[in-house]
Amino acid sequence: MSKKKVSFKWAFKEFIWPRRGILGLGLILIIIRSLSGLVLPYETKNLIDIVVPSKNQSDLWHVIIFVSSAILIQAVTSFILTRLLSVEAQHLIAQLRAKVQKKLLTLPISFFDNNKSGALVSRVMSDVEGVRNLVGTGVVQLIGGSVTAIVALVFLIKINGLMTALVLLPVLLFAFIALKAFGYIRPIFRDRGKINAEVTGRLTETLNGVRVIKGFNAEAQENKTFEDGVDRLYQNVKKSLTATALMTSSSTFLLGLASAGIMGMGGYFMMGGSMSTGDFISFTLFLGFMIAPIVQMSNIGSQLTEALAGLDRTQELMNMTEEDDPEVRSIILGDIKGDIVFNDVSFSYEESKEVLHNISFEANAGSVTALVGSSGSGKSTIAGLAATFLNPVSGQVTIDGKDLSKVNLSSYRKNLGVVLQDDFLYEGTIRENILFPRPNATEEQIQAAVKGAYVDEFTDRFEDGLETVIGERGVKLSGGQRQRISIARALLADPKVIILDEATSNLDTESESFIQKSLNILMKERTTFVIAHRLSTIQQADQILVIEDGRIVEQGKHDELLAKKGRYFDLYTYQSRI
Repeated sequence: MSKKKVSFKWAFKEFIWPRRGILGLGLILIIIRSLSGLVLPYETKNLIDIVVPSKNQSDLWHVIIFVSSAILIQAVTSFILTRLLSVEAQHLIAQLRAKVQKKLLTLPISFFDNNKSGALVSRVMSDVEGVRNLVGTGVVQLIGGSVTAIVALVFLIKINGLMTALVLLPVLLFAFIALKAFGYIRPIFRDRGKINAEVTGRLTETLNGVRVIKGFNAEAQENKTFEDGVDRLYQNVKKSLTATALMTSSSTFLLGLASAGIMGMGGYFMMGGSMSTGDFISFTLFLGFMIAPIVQMSNIGSQLTEALAGLDRTQELMNMTEEDDPEVRSIILGDIKGDIVFNDVSFSYEESKEVLHNISFEANAGSVTALVGSSGSGKSTIAGLAATFLNPVSGQVTIDGKDLSKVNLSSYRKNLGVVLQDDFLYEGTIRENILFPRPNATEEQIQAAVKGAYVDEFTDRFEDGLETVIGERGVKLSGGQRQRISIARALLADPKVIILDEATSNLDTESESFIQKSLNILMKERTTFVIAHRLSTIQQADQILVIEDGRIVEQGKHDELLAKKGRYFDLYTYQSRI
């Protein structure tokens, strides 16, 4: 129960209260609409019991004009209400999506490692949709419907108290069933959001990896996985539909039972002369105006339950600790030299499973530090710590003597450049991808980066040059061409610290030659960390760290390490033979 209260309290404070003005106006409009709707049953009694027996045509015209005016007011207020609240709800959805996406990008890398991108897309796009039922016509209709039901109830009691009491019994029973059903449905809706996110996430992965799927003839197993996912979604929807159907059928039965009772009692009272025909018809119409909002409220209640389930997940996301916590990361860096020191650093992704053990070394400003070792030895983890994607469990990583775990990330990362093995390129032009770190760079700066990374070597052959569209993730380019665009991007950013993660692996000799030249330009006078499988590319490094099982087993320059005839010598001679 506490979770439900917290969620509604948060939703009220976050979305409803700041829009109290527009919602208040909506409430006034819905009350006017509801009261104008009650004119018809009220005037029906007048028509049947007074106007028709008197045969006064002037009174008949008054009734028609009065009812028509009320219907016009209903139509105008309905239009204004929908226009006012529905547009505001859509505006809020747009704002909330932007807010959730902004929050997502403040979360640490570990969060994205543990969540599928497709599932996160669902959280940004789908979970916030329910807010329209809070700020749109949902809550206002709930309150307006209550007002209509209460006013109609007053008229019903005035016409015949005993018949009204008979009606209230099944209505109260229906209200009890509806409340129980909402309590049952909410966790189902919450699970639906999670299942939907998982299914969307898997579908996104499938579409991204379509070449691998087709290459391994794995379409059948992917189809099976997706079918299982949509079946789980179907089973969830089936559960909620059962609860909703129970509410609908119970309302039909109970309210139908009440109607049958009213027919019997109304007939009895009219036969006895204690009730006029006009009273009976008016009572029946007022009853409809009391019951319709109650049934409508059950539907709105179902929508609000779904909305709150989605907002539960949104609230959960918005309450997550940001990566760049200003209370912890209070040191703002200005211009930096680029001296990076690892001092007795240990790290683990999971508790009690340490992957780095007491790593200590210095990477002086402008130096090149190469990280080599077998796969899974901890090279990328060290690079991740230097890039502030990860934080040490114990020990310290410092930049110019300042603890990186206490440094404002934005002030550090504006001095950082990364070139990854499978670097990310946007669908767009080559120019747009190079401009990514500095959208306001001058043409002169762009051309310097293009020439420095030897991008012009292949763009000069393209009809559209830098304006060539490269397709999603750069699929229309070769691996070497994509890498050179990544290096040009890093050159344009002009960072003090560079992380190169296997930037020359899996390339042909010609591409490697161009990339090696562009990397030499990129690394000049910048503190550089290079993860390399090809040891031939790091012979000029200022220091080489040989990492095995999360420890530095050897450290030194290329010639020194060869002379030692240790682990580096084994790796180098093995590669030379291949």
